[in-house]
Amino acid sequence: MRKLFSLLYILTLALGLCAQERKPQNKPYIDLRPTHFGISVGLHIQDIEMQNAGPQVVTLEDGTEGTETVVCDQDNWNPGFSVGVLADQRLSQHLSLRVAPTMHFGAKHLSFRHLNRTDAEGRVLTATQDMKNTYIAVPINLKFAAERFNNYRPYLIAGVNPMINLTSKSQDYIQLKRYDTMLEIGFGCDFYLPFFKLIPELKFSYSLTNALDGGHADELTDAVSRLYTNSVTTGHAKMFTLTFYFE
Repeated sequence: MRKLFSLLYILTLALGLCAQERKPQNKPYIDLRPTHFGISVGLHIQDIEMQNAGPQVVTLEDGTEGTETVVCDQDNWNPGFSVGVLADQRLSQHLSLRVAPTMHFGAKHLSFRHLNRTDAEGRVLTATQDMKNTYIAVPINLKFAAERFNNYRPYLIAGVNPMINLTSKSQDYIQLKRYDTMLEIGFGCDFYLPFFKLIPELKFSYSLTNALDGGHADELTDAVSRLYTNSVTTGHAKMFTLTFYFE
């Protein structure tokens, strides 16, 4: 993690030094305001890192016990949409505190492979789940910005992101908890336009806790569904977000 911070810091310094000459500055005093407000729109990709349970001892159809193995993985990424607002509090010349309440609309596509059973063509039996998620996130980040040069100013951010999952409970195989907290790191650049400031930002978020609802299996009525649910022991949510802020 320390090496990643160092690399991103070097990149921001390189961007700040790459220009050859000074140009007239747009909005020259905007960064001197104690507080900034803005709106944001963006795209994101949701992911989840899961730990499979391995073989499970289950009761078979004839009443005897046997071993079944189901493995689960997210097999593709589906882009989602994000929209929010921004409040930026200036702490010093290079440091500010940002709070950006955001709503994320997206999905995770999960694949379950039943290794002990095959279909009529001899292929491993596979089931899928399209897990749609709507989150309310309130990221709290520290923003470290380089010196402004002409009409751009690169920066790094890091912080925590409490999230609320608004998706209702269902009979799907995997259910996520209502609340989660993510650690975030990212970088971006302030572009000073004649009438406003445009800020593209790329950010990575990783869940600090187990995001899976451990009690969901007890709520299921189908034995096969419980087998798929119990195939995973832990899951840590991940998110890649490309955001455009307008101040």
